[in-house]
Amino acid sequence: MNKHTYSQFDTELEAIRKRLLEMGGLVAQQLTRAIDGIGTNDMQLLERVIADDRHVNDEEVALDDACIHVIARHAPTAGDLRMVMTMIQMITDLERIGDEAKKIAKAGRQIVDSESIFVPKVELRHVSNMVVEMLHGALDAFARMDPSSSAEIVRKDKEVDAIFKGIMRQLITYMMEDPRLITRSLDVLFIAKSIERIGDHAKNVSEYVVYMVNGRDVRHEGVEALERAAGPR
Repeated sequence: MNKHTYSQFDTELEAIRKRLLEMGGLVAQQLTRAIDGIGTNDMQLLERVIADDRHVNDEEVALDDACIHVIARHAPTAGDLRMVMTMIQMITDLERIGDEAKKIAKAGRQIVDSESIFVPKVELRHVSNMVVEMLHGALDAFARMDPSSSAEIVRKDKEVDAIFKGIMRQLITYMMEDPRLITRSLDVLFIAKSIERIGDHAKNVSEYVVYMVNGRDVRHEGVEALERAAGPR
């Protein structure tokens, strides 16, 4: 490619990177709003999360289309192609985070709408804050092209998994002790599972950054192998 073509490619790539980061911020906001809506019994906020999911879906389609057009127009190779393909994977994970936030809002809507006093007391805000931090960390690593924080994000995902298992055991105990809590406990369990899945997607994004920067696919590998791959080459 000549100098002019390279310049155009860089401009288009930077525009996609910026929109991807904005999409990441949007889905993180969706999760925060869903948890806030449940915590404050704010049906209006929950309905807004559900309605705004269409914006996330629109962004996925638009960004996928932009990536395909960049490949078709500029035929990138090596590291440039790896970056575009990685962004396509990230876009998919971000859209799925949006789906999980919508699921949380729908389950929260059922809890709020029921006006039931039989709702188990389970702490969800702490773990939801953890996965939001994981997502922000992964997006920051992508923005800086620095995978050094990826191993820490993977460790946090393991902690989120452990917290989810603890919540599940807690809810099972509630349901065994008081059958009146079964329906609402299942709603809370679905919410906790969606939070855990969002942690998985944030971990995926952090692993994509390692591949994008260092060319090593670290999916399904241990934390130690990821640390080696994320280090300077």
